[in-house]
Amino acid sequence: MGQVLVLNASYEPLNITTWRRATVLMIKGKAESLEEDSNHKIWNETNLPTVIRLRQFIRVPYRELTLSRKNIFQRDKNHCQYCGYDGEKLSIDHVIPRSRGGKDNWENVTTACLKCNVRKGNRTPYEANMPLKRKPFKPLNNLQFEAIKQIESGKHKEWGKYVIGWE
Repeated sequence: MGQVLVLNASYEPLNITTWRRATVLMIKGKAESLEEDSNHKIWNETNLPTVIRLRQFIRVPYRELTLSRKNIFQRDKNHCQYCGYDGEKLSIDHVIPRSRGGKDNWENVTTACLKCNVRKGNRTPYEANMPLKRKPFKPLNNLQFEAIKQIESGKHKEWGKYVIGWE
């Protein structure tokens, strides 16, 4: 309770705020409620908002998310994308090996356990008969990571339809 996903007028996630700030935006007429928590009420009559949309479009400068081990592990939820292992012995695997021209980019790197990484070796997942559980994708920003964490924890399942990268 207490966190609200704020969407731009174009329905893209902007940030996560408190329910108090979201309520102020709604009272001022700057936002509308899209999703509400019927278990919690404000002043015993209005449901607590969990997703709001701004009525006017806000232009936000684009900041690219850095490709790093930490961010790759976070995107892949600290699970091997081949077998599902979620322990500590994880590594980074290139879907198309670097020796075959594979690049260091979001769409070509994934999390793999050491066993799967060695087994796959210098082959593609198809050649190694090791299909990926989830295709690597480029996350938009840190907000996407935070929102996905909230969805997975079960606190805000309703956010799933507004966050890219959540299946």
